[in-house]
Amino acid sequence: MIGDILKDTRAIYGYKAVEMSKLLGISQSYLSEIENNKKQPPLELLKKYSKIYGMKLSSLILISENYDDAKEANKSDKFIRRMMIKLIRKMTPEIVDESEEENED
Repeated sequence: MIGDILKDTRAIYGYKAVEMSKLLGISQSYLSEIENNKKQPPLELLKKYSKIYGMKLSSLILISENYDDAKEANKSDKFIRRMMIKLIRKMTPEIVDESEEENED
């Protein structure tokens, strides 16, 4: 479910639930319901998530669909590890660039 991906991605990016709920403009309880798959987020909210994470909305949805497929095939742990590695690798150049810019000041 997309809530699992949203929660895991939030953790990867280092956002606390209270921070994310403020960025999204929703209550912490609503965020919790989404992340625990009790409620499905509307498309407009998913657009906000994708903007915060700097990824295309279609990518966020695709990750969720792939996760659901892997979960059904009992491969969810392996899938999550692979996706986390990909996300971390994608984020790493930006983190390195930011730290270099700070050192130049």
